[in-house]
Amino acid sequence: MSTFDYDLFVIGGGSGGVRSARLAASLGKRVGIAEESRYGGTCVIRGCVPKKLYVYASQFAEHFEDAAGFGWTVGERQFDWSKLVAAKDAEITRLEGLYRKGLANAGANILNTRAELVGPNSIKLLATGETVTAERILIAVGGRPSAHGSLPGHELCIYSDDAFDLKELPQSILIAGGGYIAVEFANIFHGLGVETTLIYRGKEILSRFDNDMRQGLHAAMVAKGIHILCEDIIMSVEKTDDGQRRAMTKAGETLVVDQVFLALGREPNTASLGLEAAGVVTNDRGAVLVDAYSRTNVPGIFALGDVTDRVQLTPVAIHEAVCFIETEFKGNPVSPDFDLIATAVFSQPEIGTVGLTQDQAAEKFEDLEVYRAEFRPMKATLSGRNEKTIMKLIVNAADRKVVGAHVLGHDAGEMAQILGVVLKAGCTKDDFDRTMAVHPTAAEELVTMYSPSYRIKNGERV
Repeated sequence: MSTFDYDLFVIGGGSGGVRSARLAASLGKRVGIAEESRYGGTCVIRGCVPKKLYVYASQFAEHFEDAAGFGWTVGERQFDWSKLVAAKDAEITRLEGLYRKGLANAGANILNTRAELVGPNSIKLLATGETVTAERILIAVGGRPSAHGSLPGHELCIYSDDAFDLKELPQSILIAGGGYIAVEFANIFHGLGVETTLIYRGKEILSRFDNDMRQGLHAAMVAKGIHILCEDIIMSVEKTDDGQRRAMTKAGETLVVDQVFLALGREPNTASLGLEAAGVVTNDRGAVLVDAYSRTNVPGIFALGDVTDRVQLTPVAIHEAVCFIETEFKGNPVSPDFDLIATAVFSQPEIGTVGLTQDQAAEKFEDLEVYRAEFRPMKATLSGRNEKTIMKLIVNAADRKVVGAHVLGHDAGEMAQILGVVLKAGCTKDDFDRTMAVHPTAAEELVTMYSPSYRIKNGERV
């Protein structure tokens, strides 16, 4: 008989933590899970889910405009921010209920408290002061927005956690950052009628994406009316006499807006977690260091999801959870596969991507074929909207394998999911060429680009 209170204790009720707890409990293990906020974590409560709902909301202005080209007359339009926030809250509450129900049905002990490590096998529950023990402890506390505390006036700014629940919609906003969070929120606020400015220190937004996607999205955002300032940063933020925010930039710009939104990355949420007391090693960013099987340096303590700072994506945390359960409770060692992870940026238009960018592929392969198409989507022909779809396949000429696929346009995220399966299966350009097109669709372009747009040899375009 085990001398521990639990076979597994999970700290953190996000996607990875909940999946681990539910699966372990369904195997008959004694499982406790503690969450100090709401179950569902960043993704459900203050991330992917509410963000996508707000993306939908922000698209209606363009939908109403486009309708005229198809014969529709749209009447008076009015947007109510408070109704959107209330509808979002109701949906999040429903989803949190499903998370709790799944845990309860599996037999996990659900604890509404902050939990901190006080030793290699011991956890303190702050709500009651009780200390419990566990044979295995899983750290799945996720991440949080970087506060950027060195910025004078950072306390006057908002972050992604705050943006969903503002008391009122601002008339103007300045968003600092060039990653997917900054870009997505810039499109959301602009679509809801907010005068939006994006400021980013780099030469181009979305630094980790293919250049054609970055430049294409930049141009589309500017065409919509979003102001983008690259190669500049905010140096300070002040509050004006009338309650606005005055931001001064390194390039000498002075911007007065209703809100300043800092989207300058995320960091592991490990502060005051008791990692030192348990002897768990972290890196200089505070991320918990783990091996291929999510094991920390302390036997019996594991970590997964954003707290490890490996790949900060919800599906990755869930995948890591499944691998953890297989390894620790089913005797089937499985390590997470981080190769060829499809991802999307829910900008407007969207970006969907999987595999290597052109620059990455050029560093890895001697000879590349690049297939690129840029065209006006069918919907835009009647709506009159001046927008472009860009599709790009990157092929290793030596074996014809498709090593990168990138799409900018409507439903690009949906395409990326299917392309992820295709590239994971190791399909070649010949497989694409043999596939019949679905007509009329934008996606058919992926299987009808028969000749390379250009080649790259030894890193040089030819």
